[in-house]
Amino acid sequence: MKKLFFAVLAALMLTAGTFAAPAPPEVAAPSAILVERTSGTVLYEKNSHEKLAPASVTKIMTMLLTVEALERGQIRLEDEVVTSDHAASMGGSQIYLEPGERMSLHDMLKSIAVSSANDACVAVAEHIAGNEATFVAMMNDRAAALGMQDTHFVNCCGLDSEEHYTTAYDISLMSRELLKHEMIRAYTTIWMDTVRGGEFGLSNTNKLVRFYDGTTGVKTGYTSKAGYCVSASAEREGMELIAVIMKADTSPHRNADASGLLNFGFANYAVVGLGEGENGAEEIPVILGRQDCVKVELAENAQVLIEKAQAPKVEKQLVLAESLEAPVEKGQKVGTLVFSLEGEQLAEVPVVAADAVERLGTMDIYGDILKSLLLKK
Repeated sequence: MKKLFFAVLAALMLTAGTFAAPAPPEVAAPSAILVERTSGTVLYEKNSHEKLAPASVTKIMTMLLTVEALERGQIRLEDEVVTSDHAASMGGSQIYLEPGERMSLHDMLKSIAVSSANDACVAVAEHIAGNEATFVAMMNDRAAALGMQDTHFVNCCGLDSEEHYTTAYDISLMSRELLKHEMIRAYTTIWMDTVRGGEFGLSNTNKLVRFYDGTTGVKTGYTSKAGYCVSASAEREGMELIAVIMKADTSPHRNADASGLLNFGFANYAVVGLGEGENGAEEIPVILGRQDCVKVELAENAQVLIEKAQAPKVEKQLVLAESLEAPVEKGQKVGTLVFSLEGEQLAEVPVVAADAVERLGTMDIYGDILKSLLLKK
């Protein structure tokens, strides 16, 4: 399914007459990108490969490694994470952990996602890898695996360093990967919460969580070197977009740039499901089968990203075999469903047999012949 999805998107991006890019908004920040999450299709970019300090947007990778470790069963949300002297010494945004303080991984992860707590970030890194340096090596390995070619991390929380950098494009890659894990949304969409049994309040540094409809995450960041950064994601009508803003001069300008890009994407593009409602709608006769016909279904549910105004113009043509000879295997290709837009083919989705049909045995065939002869008398 993914291969088909990406192939369709690539074809559309190359077909200028079909995928005419609307005029984007003005973005004040020096570096930005807007992508559709599932495919990674770039809808807007501005200096998106410029290496810049990411500040706490770094924590997207920390959260990604954490949820991946959780899903592998390496760690559990119920784990008690012990704060080391090193973790407690972190400056910047924090929840003021004390050396030796114990807190559940659930509350630590919540503190990272909501309040951007540097101390919790380091404590979790040490819990997973034993020490921050080993965890940072894991971060760089994961970045390389994701194709983040212009990224290098030297810490897990985003404190400034000449050797700690990434790009808007690379941030979009790790944001897409993080959002594949549904569990993280339970943290990145929290507006206000508490830890330590309600004694310490958390307020999300990403104000879009409260003020932008459909926000799903992901992470803000700020240092004097990095400026105001954000990877902002939102979902509407089945399409999720990610807007990355780097080095904005103020928090309001950062949020305005991100909101503007998201608005632009939602206003002008749509993800269209191809073949929805097609399964089981058609049958093909089967010769010499124990059943007279077999129902068909789509082999995969393809989707395509197109300009929103073009969505109603998508046409489809179902091409099926006139008949099949038994045996028929479940999943056997029996036709195609072709989608096109203004004469340009968007996708060709395989149509397959929904069930298996066994071939009649010799005695069954003789029996059917005899029945037909008797009926004629």
